[in-house]
Amino acid sequence: MSAETDAAANAASVPAMDEADPAVAELISQIASLGLSIAEAKKTKQPKEEWDPLLQQMLALKIEYKQKTGNDYHAPGKKQESEKPKGENQQEASDKNKEKRAKKAEEKRKKEEKKRKQREERERREREKLEKLKAASDEDWSGVFGDAPMIQSQSKSEEGPARWTKIGDLNKDMEGKELLVRGFLLTSRGVGKGAFVVVRSSLYTVQCVAFESKGGDGEKGIPLAMIKYMTGVPVESIVDVFGTLTIPKDPVEGATQSMVEINVKKFHCVNKSTAAMPFQMEDACRPDLDRETDVGAYNPEENVASEGGRVGQETRLDHRWIDLRTPANQSIFRIQSMVCTLFREHLLSKDFVEIHTPKLLSGASEGGADVFTLDYFGKPACLSMSPQLHKQMAAACGGFERVFEIGPVFRAENSNTRRHLCEFTGLDLEMAISEHYDEVLDVIGELFVFIFNGLKEHCAREIERVREQHGFDDLQYLEKTLKIDYATGCRLLREAGVEQGDYDDLSTENEKKLGDLVKAKYGTDFYIMDKYPLSVRPFYTMPDPNVSWWNYLAFIC
Repeated sequence: MSAETDAAANAASVPAMDEADPAVAELISQIASLGLSIAEAKKTKQPKEEWDPLLQQMLALKIEYKQKTGNDYHAPGKKQESEKPKGENQQEASDKNKEKRAKKAEEKRKKEEKKRKQREERERREREKLEKLKAASDEDWSGVFGDAPMIQSQSKSEEGPARWTKIGDLNKDMEGKELLVRGFLLTSRGVGKGAFVVVRSSLYTVQCVAFESKGGDGEKGIPLAMIKYMTGVPVESIVDVFGTLTIPKDPVEGATQSMVEINVKKFHCVNKSTAAMPFQMEDACRPDLDRETDVGAYNPEENVASEGGRVGQETRLDHRWIDLRTPANQSIFRIQSMVCTLFREHLLSKDFVEIHTPKLLSGASEGGADVFTLDYFGKPACLSMSPQLHKQMAAACGGFERVFEIGPVFRAENSNTRRHLCEFTGLDLEMAISEHYDEVLDVIGELFVFIFNGLKEHCAREIERVREQHGFDDLQYLEKTLKIDYATGCRLLREAGVEQGDYDDLSTENEKKLGDLVKAKYGTDFYIMDKYPLSVRPFYTMPDPNVSWWNYLAFIC
């Protein structure tokens, strides 16, 4: 309520009363009259400017009243009326406040009591943990868990490496068997009083579990300190795990040996990873988002990092020793090894002799590419770009007739594309021809089919691990290799609407397109195409005597 309204209401509510001083009584009467006029004006919602002079007059009379009586003007009726209930309201309010304060005090006491009990419970649990840890520290647990001392070849067990069971060999038939495995710590996590870790060795992983226990029957239990130790070992550390092989209720997700797990009894770290990992192994194992093209230049800046937490190519190469641990890379190297093994095995069965040719030469062994030059004790030399001349020397001139080599090849091709390499491992063969160059094509066709069949038989698991990260379709091939000539290949391209002349060399795009057409028509990814135009081949390829512009060079796709 405003001061003006309060003043008008007080004045309007003053009852008639006798005063000893007639002047004071007159003042009270005037103030009351003015108050009634102001109240009536407000009631009828008159503008303030119309009744404001009355208000100013009434305030002046109140000042005069105070000067005459020494007291502020009050409406006696309202004062008396309000004094009585004020005391009752205060009493009632006081009682209610007491109840509220008492209720709040009780709630606060209960909360404090609850906090006190919780604090005491925490302190009790901490005391128990400290007592357990103290008891554990007083006992020698080095034989159960901890960092293993450096071996330094101080002793040699009777079992030797046979002490360790290969993770890839773990299966359900070994249930209940106590065994020891070694590998990289892939992941670790603690759940309550238990620890779950996954250990990786080459392509294979197994889950190992441990829970705090008191032990019995002469065996030590699993202390809580061991659980904390297991979950605190850095990932990619090398660990030894001893325990009992068990079969879980449900298959273990994220482990290759999903039908088994190891109930840990002993856990030791053989070699602890000390430096921070440049990337996480799970990121390095993520499947490719897109299929990488083999056309166009390679840009290192675009391959520093990749999307979705994947690791960029440059980062992988900067830390190659870690990137090699991924199952896909492990598998690629094993497949590469098997290719060389099958290559050697088949050619040896066909009376080929393996040779090893020089890699430091005085001059280039082929045309069409540059060589890496170097100083050879004051004389110019270069790295071998091909064993071509030495193969021909041994097979045709040296009397070996059939030779092969698996060795490094160096070519100074600064092309920066995915189809050109400065250094690679070449699988070369050379053979004397008895009467027709189809003898060579037959050997090559049989060789590749032998390799394809061998990879399916010996590397099926490795192929699947590569496919998990770098998706691809299964290779389709014929047991009897398809052979077409260059003119047929050009015709297939033109029939598909691709511009390709019989005398023009195949571009990279047309090579890929022709492969798709051959697969659609003949059901094979692998074929041999021969009889190229002389104009697009080197000088040393033999011309076809029947068609002057063809030669015998074979192109394998």
